[in-house]
Amino acid sequence: MAQATQEFGDWPLKRLMTEVCGSGHKSADDLTRAQATEAFERILAGEPDPTTLGAFWLANRWKRNTPEELGAYVDVMCDRVEYAEPDADPVDCGANYDGKGRTAILGVAAGAVAAAAGTPVVVHSGDRVPTQKQDAYKHVLDELGVHTELTPSDSAEMVDETGFGFYYQPAFNPAIDDLFERRDMMGVRSFVNTVETLANPAGASTHLGSFYHLAFAKKVVDTFVESEFHDLDRVLMFQGMEGYDDVRPGYTKVAEWNAADDGDGEDAGSEGASFTDFEIETAEYGMNLEEDDLAVDDVAADSAAITEEVLAGERDGAFADAVAVNAALRIYAGEDADSIEEGLELAREAIDDGSARDVLEAMREF
Repeated sequence: MAQATQEFGDWPLKRLMTEVCGSGHKSADDLTRAQATEAFERILAGEPDPTTLGAFWLANRWKRNTPEELGAYVDVMCDRVEYAEPDADPVDCGANYDGKGRTAILGVAAGAVAAAAGTPVVVHSGDRVPTQKQDAYKHVLDELGVHTELTPSDSAEMVDETGFGFYYQPAFNPAIDDLFERRDMMGVRSFVNTVETLANPAGASTHLGSFYHLAFAKKVVDTFVESEFHDLDRVLMFQGMEGYDDVRPGYTKVAEWNAADDGDGEDAGSEGASFTDFEIETAEYGMNLEEDDLAVDDVAADSAAITEEVLAGERDGAFADAVAVNAALRIYAGEDADSIEEGLELAREAIDDGSARDVLEAMREF
């Protein structure tokens, strides 16, 4: 990690622990935006003692972060992200960087299908990010023969050329990547695991993500609103398998946030924005299966094989249905369909006419 060379304010992490957030989950106070900003600036500069840093991360975990704190952490991170915006405005898929360990990663196939249907998609991940170090987007793409260790500008070009773009965390977000060793020594998740998924390296206007409980979806939306860096138009989140952006089979909830506009189609900010949630049964969209039906033995290799077979039209059944529904959610998130049902029709057409397979080939050739 980098050594501290900058000047800070009056709130080293040890003081924050003793005076603000370190007294336990019932009595701890929340940080102000200024305190949270200074804390994360110190962390990214490598200033805190490792013991104090670990204690601070745990204190944040047990007291639970507010959107104001998370918004400050996001903004400090974003000041250090290397952004590369494509000409297209893609849907930013903010999957859990911890990866998956039991079920197939469907987002590569679903993203390619959505791209073929006219909805550009961006995904991003690191490589074995703490703490679970399971398979993520990068590892499926590697298995498929797609180049992943790209510069951000290359990633943006990939979006415009293929409709699907992968951004590699060590390249676009090196400040977070530099925390790997400290996070790994912690052994448990911290707020870094949340904010890294919100980096939005392509500067997309729409974020797609997942949640375990609806309250977390609301917290993510409120975090985006509190962020002074991000200015999103739309957020779509659903209950995902293993915390990933693959929708959970069966009964599930979908949360949708839209920024208000000024009447002329221009974004008017968070004032008057709408947050709604609704229930879906995936069986109604042809995804009539259980989570165990999507289990695999080798997540990266099996997910890659499934991706190739589904996009080539050589596989039907549970995985093909799940890919189509996840693609439909991406198309709907990008507002290229007025409903999930319409998105599903577009997704199936993109598979049937071979255009989804063509996107995968273009990704390999890039």
